[in-house]
Amino acid sequence: MKAARFYEKGKLVIDDVPVREPKADEVVIRIKYCGICGTDVHIFNGEKGSAKVQPPVILGHEFSGDVERTGREATKFQKGDRVSADPNAYCGKCYFCANGRPHLCEHMAGLGTSLDGGFAEYITISEKLVYPVADNVSYESAAMTEPLSCCLHGLDLTQIKLGDTVMVVGTGNIGLIMVQLARYAGAAAVIAVEPNEKRRKKALALGADFGIDPLTEDTDAVLAEHHISNVDKVIDCAGLISTNEYSVRYAGKGAVVMLFGLTGPDDTMRLKPFELFQKELTVKASFVNPNAFERAGRLLGAGVVKTEPIITDIVELKDIQQVFETKQYAKDGKVLIKCF
Repeated sequence: MKAARFYEKGKLVIDDVPVREPKADEVVIRIKYCGICGTDVHIFNGEKGSAKVQPPVILGHEFSGDVERTGREATKFQKGDRVSADPNAYCGKCYFCANGRPHLCEHMAGLGTSLDGGFAEYITISEKLVYPVADNVSYESAAMTEPLSCCLHGLDLTQIKLGDTVMVVGTGNIGLIMVQLARYAGAAAVIAVEPNEKRRKKALALGADFGIDPLTEDTDAVLAEHHISNVDKVIDCAGLISTNEYSVRYAGKGAVVMLFGLTGPDDTMRLKPFELFQKELTVKASFVNPNAFERAGRLLGAGVVKTEPIITDIVELKDIQQVFETKQYAKDGKVLIKCF
């Protein structure tokens, strides 16, 4: 099969590699689409991802496809079933697994990081990581199940209540999902903070009440204009030091600030503890997607979250190096790699 393997900083190579035969409890999936994620970008740039990487490794962990064949003890799926997969496998034995927080597992293995992932024609994985895709969900949308599941975990931690005012900072791929989830969770007002006009307009179309361009507009003035007296929840989806600091600044009294976007591993932000004290802020972060993948699939099947407007580019597997080199993933929307 053809697969995009990461060898070193800035180098992905399309290799011919064998399709690994499934063990008794594994399935082989013929991959349709695999999305490019911030973790893939960090790894390509020679930085730390969400898990340790040992090259050469096939990157990619946001994928959909069809079951090709199964091991003798894998009975949940059969050939031809439409599926997606949770990329995170936990040991089930460490302190965190034993105490209800398996996503913090000391020995977690991740598809596309420590294990071969989805930028390939096929993948062989444990059946317990595989989930069905609803018949009314396209393969392209199904490839968004993993990022949606991560957003769900972040939203769970943010604890949005009915009637909250929610500010989403950065309305790229993740921000556009968060806008929809915040609206569905019962926010009375959803504010999209985004300097890119095209992205800001998408956020409005997907449920934001109004947008703010933080580079050209006075945020305080815009909030006052819309009679916003307190921002209850702020979700930073951009993952920049500037947006981290902006999020803390505009969080209201008693607010939760969710620093969801992935910053560089060595980035540091300026934080005034007195500001946290004065406003009694709670600052949180969110790591991967515990107990959320199956829910994400149901939300897609119910049509609650729309992914079609978020996906803007589909690129052949053979051209994947160019996507990373030109930073196509950072332009208008989600880039999917076509693997078949």
